Formats: sequence, structure tokens, C-alpha cells
Amino acid sequence: MSYRKRTYRVIEKAELRLAKLNAIDPNMDFGDARNLKNLTQLIEELRTKIDAYNKALEAIQFSRAEIKELEKTLNDLSERMLLGIAFKYGTDSREYSMAGGVRKSDRIRKSRLTRLKASSKKASTKNA
Repeated sequence: MSYRKRTYRVIEKAELRLAKLNAIDPNMDFGDARNLKNLTQLIEELRTKIDAYNKALEAIQFSRAEIKELEKTLNDLSERMLLGIAFKYGTDSREYSMAGGVRKSDRIRKSRLTRLKASSKKASTKNA
């Protein structure tokens, strides 16, 4: 899931309103911290929080890209190690099975009809 960067739409709207209110009366104060100074302070605080959020988001996306790259490298190395075991000991060896591969003799290569018969026989023996 990818997060989107935050924008300054609310800040732009508040700055526009601040400019208009400032044109009316630069010392406007309605009490209870409802004044132009407090409005300016909140605009700056929100701007710094959004900047910090966007920087953290960039760091997370960078880390995610690094993790994906390391996962690919690790998967490739692991696969090559298994191929090395197969080359050295063979694909039907116990070593190949111990390394996480499926032995050649353990692979099911039967037709679908034969597999269905075998599974129904196993089910009937379990039920009995």
C-alpha cells in the first residue's frame, strides 16, 4: 500500500484568508487565542508537520525499495545454492532434500486419473 504525500491545500486557503483578514485589520483579535498571530503560528506549525511527514514517507519508500532489492538478491542466492547442491549431489539425493528441494523420485508424475484413484483409496482407508 502506497501512501501519498500531503499537500498544502489547507495552508494555502488559510494563508489567503490571513491576507484578507490582515487587509481589514492587522491587529484583529476576537479573544480566546483567535487572532492573526495565532493563525500565522498554526499555519507554520502545520507546514513543518507536513514537511516532516513527507520526509518520513520518502525514507519509508527508500527503505521499501532497498528491502525489495535485498529480497531479490537473497532469493537468487538461495536458489543458486540449491542448484549447487543439485549439481554436486544430484536431484534425487538426501542432501538435495535436506536443502529444501523435492527429490526427483518424490515428485508426482502420474496422470490425473491415477492421482484421483490414489487419493480416493487413501481417503477410504482413513475412513475405515
